[in-house]
Amino acid sequence: MTSKLTRREMLERVAAGAASLVVSQSLMSLSPALGDGDAACVLTAGLTEGPFFVDEKLNRSDIRTDPTTGVVSAGVPLALTFNVERLVDGVCTPLPGAYLDVWHCDAGGVYSDVQGAAGHEFLRGYQVTDAKGVARFATVYPGWYYGRPVHIHFKLRLYAGERETYEFTSQFFFDEALTDRVHAQAPYATRGQRHTRNSSDRIYNGLSSAEKTGLTLQTAPSGDGYHGVITLRVQTG
Repeated sequence: MTSKLTRREMLERVAAGAASLVVSQSLMSLSPALGDGDAACVLTAGLTEGPFFVDEKLNRSDIRTDPTTGVVSAGVPLALTFNVERLVDGVCTPLPGAYLDVWHCDAGGVYSDVQGAAGHEFLRGYQVTDAKGVARFATVYPGWYYGRPVHIHFKLRLYAGERETYEFTSQFFFDEALTDRVHAQAPYATRGQRHTRNSSDRIYNGLSSAEKTGLTLQTAPSGDGYHGVITLRVQTG
């Protein structure tokens, strides 16, 4: 027997559907258009892991807090959405169940759990991609440190039980004009002018034009910060 919806229930469902549509359209405006075949499915370039990866196994979407102290990293809020896809027969399809780690320095250019910040775990964490291949993180806009432009590292892993079956590592970059605006604010501004920009980074300049585009965060203002989207495309074999 089918029950009738009350007027209030109908209004709630309409409102929920409208909110979902707004969010979907916002994400679509930041994400590249998809199509069939190799031309629309450009694989993401793998880049160096760097010296600061620590396999913390922190399953969390909000990586701003240091779980050892409860201190929240200062900085402009940054919401990250990863759309993870794998290449199958020339077509990219969503990759669910993948473990995605993210790590980056704070506004002062410091990474947690290395060097002077050993024992801390701020701005690190992983998420497992959902049925649509999506993983989301809440963090802050990164600072800078000597010798590198502003960037965020990520690592994708697949498992069969406890056995790792696939691993992909890279990093993405930021639009320089946006970074200039963000770093003119507190707490970034106290560090002065950045030493290295994208144009003078050897890792960034080792990429092709298409690879640079794919590894530059697509951003839009969101509240008092930004929302960014990266489409990560891999060939898992």
